[in-house]
Amino acid sequence: MKRKATDSGRDSKPKRQREPDADYCDVIPRKDGHGNAIWPASEQSIKGARDFLKECAASQSKTLIVPDKDADGLDAGVIICKTLIALGMSPDLVGVHLVGKNNNVHDEAERVAMLAKDPKYIIIVDQGSRAALPVVDSMSTKCLIIDHHLSDEFPENATVRHHLLQNQPHQLKHSQVVSACHYPPVATSTLLTYEICKPLHSTIASACGFLCAIGTHGDLGNTLKWKPPFPDMTEVFKTHTKKAVNDAVALINAPRRTSKFDVISAWEALLAAKGPKDILDNVRLLNARAEINEEVEKQTHTPPKFSKDGKIAVLRINSEMQVHGVIATRWAGYLNSKALEIIMVANSGYRPGYVNFSCRIARSARSRDPPVNIIAYLKAAADIDTGDLVERMGESFARGHKEASGGIIPAAEFEELMALMKIGEKPDPKSDDVAKKAKASPQKNNLMNYFGKK
Repeated sequence: MKRKATDSGRDSKPKRQREPDADYCDVIPRKDGHGNAIWPASEQSIKGARDFLKECAASQSKTLIVPDKDADGLDAGVIICKTLIALGMSPDLVGVHLVGKNNNVHDEAERVAMLAKDPKYIIIVDQGSRAALPVVDSMSTKCLIIDHHLSDEFPENATVRHHLLQNQPHQLKHSQVVSACHYPPVATSTLLTYEICKPLHSTIASACGFLCAIGTHGDLGNTLKWKPPFPDMTEVFKTHTKKAVNDAVALINAPRRTSKFDVISAWEALLAAKGPKDILDNVRLLNARAEINEEVEKQTHTPPKFSKDGKIAVLRINSEMQVHGVIATRWAGYLNSKALEIIMVANSGYRPGYVNFSCRIARSARSRDPPVNIIAYLKAAADIDTGDLVERMGESFARGHKEASGGIIPAAEFEELMALMKIGEKPDPKSDDVAKKAKASPQKNNLMNYFGKK
């Protein structure tokens, strides 16, 4: 007799409902004395940035945009370019400076290269902030820094306005900074730039909405729900599908990951695009993405090694391409354990003599309370050293965001860091296991006690 369908489920246990993933915007914004949200940055710094851009456009002077190499930085840079032109600036006066492979904007070679272009205004976007020399050695050049990376250190002669620096003098200095890093949910540099530029001209919202979406999805992923205080992007996604936006992210990010470091291709594609679909058939970008996909597939199957406490998993790769971040993101969604918090992918082949590493929070740890802080974890591990390891690792250690950090450090120092983190060491036996072994009765009828009998 056939079993009835209703009988089969009588004794089955109900499936445990998976807890919904927390959305990036599900945090309480910082508020002012009147209870109003302060977002995406302090009101003073946003006003200062808008005044800077209006002054820059009105001056009709040579201007240099210096965006980071990824989708977030490049899209933000293009939004600034389009805003300046909408404000009446001649396109011939707006140039771009793309930082070279393995360099950062504070390197002396980059400072000299920017100054050689003789700009009167420099706008640096998404490059990360640190204590450094002035952007360029020219007091006649005005600089604006737009950023969202966690930092309270900035180049010399920079005016910073946020709640942690309320006592700073208000006179404008050589450079001024607008940073989103202390105003949750932290806006991407593209989103911060979009919010700065949107009120400056009536065309910006419609012309640059898709750029804001590409840049923001590039940093925060394609599952972002765009809840308040993020802007309402309904009209943008009516015009441009999320699939097209997300496909464009992969294409824009591809050139900077290749060994050729062909970032200019991504910049030119964004500058010419009227929407994400214009990017999707760009041959140079498609070839770069195919190259990267092949390398990711080749490198991604490296088995991880865990720290003694199980909190961090480290995968070691050797690639001339910048695929460590992609692989870290992939493994972060795959590895799962109660203890695991951080995935690190370390690439010893991207820059000779150095290790480039990227860290991501494991998906299973994203909703933990208190939240996982990658930067704090890395710094705490380095601080275990009683010597000068932190100094020897340099300024490019533990940079970025609490949720996505990394660094570029000398290979020998990286091995010291791995030892401090106890990567590959077996965990101590659990107390329960020790107790069980102690209680276990030894076998009595063995050869030794047999021959010992009288």
